[in-house]
Amino acid sequence: MTASIGRVVVLLGAPGAGKGTQAQILSEKLGLAHVATGDLFRAAVRDQTPLGVTAKGFMDRGELVPDAVTIEMLLERLAKPDAEAGILLDGFPRNTAQAEVLDKALGDKGGRVNVAPLIEVPEPELVSRLGGRWICRAQGHPYHLQGKPPKQAGICDVDGSELYQRDDDKPETVQARLRQQLGALEQVVGYYRDHGVLATVDGTTGIENVSKDLLAAIEPAIGSRS
Repeated sequence: MTASIGRVVVLLGAPGAGKGTQAQILSEKLGLAHVATGDLFRAAVRDQTPLGVTAKGFMDRGELVPDAVTIEMLLERLAKPDAEAGILLDGFPRNTAQAEVLDKALGDKGGRVNVAPLIEVPEPELVSRLGGRWICRAQGHPYHLQGKPPKQAGICDVDGSELYQRDDDKPETVQARLRQQLGALEQVVGYYRDHGVLATVDGTTGIENVSKDLLAAIEPAIGSRS
């Protein structure tokens, strides 16, 4: 049995860039296991694995799970049969310290991050996507100004009641939260740019075109598993 680890793709993008949608499409087309760290934590805690028990202890105390524990979970995930061809990481690393720890852990196993594609979307567009949600006041029917607008502005199609925005969905709130997250993302983007594995894709061209461009960026980089 080879000691080589599978291929690793780190999918980057701000909230609202469509990363979750593209991760599902790409993992299926490339034969890579889609690994979201949130799902890893939930599964490990649910299954009461040793790492899950450790992680739960930190979470129960309201503390962040240490990077070393997260990395161990990722390495365990890479060892599973469905990840033999590799994984597509969604949501990790979130900062340069995590990126460095990930690189060292993969290097110790004979692996590396093969490519880090970035779905690039301008901040105003992100705010529009994230801040476009409106709710029916009577029954909570959801609308989105881009994806599912009401037939009449401000009025629910179903019961005619007023539409309103929750405070968390208001553009000014979204923008403030987004700017905090974009700072950390820029650090990770810079890290992978410096390491020569960053690939940037325009995230404003529609789901199918973004998928096509991502595949064109990823496939030459991952090659065949050694």
